Amino acid sequence: MSNARFERIALIGIGLIGSSIAHAARRAGLAGQIVGSARTAATVRTALDLGIVDEGYATAPEAARGADLIILCTPVGICGAVAKEINEAGAFAQGAILTDVGSVKSAIVDDVTPHVPDGVHFIAGHPIAGTEQSGPEAGFAELFENRWCILTPTQDCDADAVAKLKAFWEHLGSHVEIMTPRHHDRVLAITSHVPHLIAFNIVNTAGHLERVNDQEVIKFSAGGFRDFTRIAASDPTMWRDVFLNNKEAVLEMLGRFTEDLTALQRAIRYDEGDTLHRLFSDARTLRQGIIEAGQDTDAPDFGRQAAAGPEKAEPPED
Repeated sequence: MSNARFERIALIGIGLIGSSIAHAARRAGLAGQIVGSARTAATVRTALDLGIVDEGYATAPEAARGADLIILCTPVGICGAVAKEINEAGAFAQGAILTDVGSVKSAIVDDVTPHVPDGVHFIAGHPIAGTEQSGPEAGFAELFENRWCILTPTQDCDADAVAKLKAFWEHLGSHVEIMTPRHHDRVLAITSHVPHLIAFNIVNTAGHLERVNDQEVIKFSAGGFRDFTRIAASDPTMWRDVFLNNKEAVLEMLGRFTEDLTALQRAIRYDEGDTLHRLFSDARTLRQGIIEAGQDTDAPDFGRQAAAGPEKAEPPED
């Protein structure tokens, strides 16, 4: 336990992920003190009122000063600017670990690294967990249980710092995998980013049809449309930044997806039933593998807050 404990954890951003880290770290006894900063005073007040943080600040340098673990829980696009702000204020403590929770890694490594002083260990990270809810009220300690957290340290990163951060996430309940930033971005492009893009797009397509068909598309939304488009309720700002900062991998996977979709179009057009059956069977087998690996859940909320509270909400990929 001692190898995973930090004396002062600074959360830069106190939304769903940041507040869940706070809840989970307190439950596991991993923090002497938890502090945080947020863009709005209302968020800071809420985090204080809910006991998520012991101290709340208006700026990132104030929260980061003296912390031995600093976690950037901000949109992907501003991580570099936040690191620069902390560095220019001289707020990084020697020996501190700096990490993040963004679902893009190459861009964050490129943006943040120039602003990390000697003696501070930057280890980019991505807990693959979340819900469609947002804000400090949405956090809950169980969010990371049996979920994956990917760490993408650079080759020159301190091994002891990596081991400590790995142990921290494991004590929060996560399985931890270590890979390069580029590999992470390619994997997440197909497992998370492109599915979100498709969900956003199909909901918008349905919205256009709704206006034509007197709301029938929404009124008669069956399980397939409802289930598949659940993730379209996710935070637009976060996903805008994801796509702009992982464009190379996303465009590559979209190209592959488009080719496979064209093959399906052809099979339907020319009545190639055997081809359709084979493709659907292959997909079903892969889906069964996801279930057997424990990466499925039987508690979907489809973008709604579960009646029994946020601890029952489904944690889809982030």
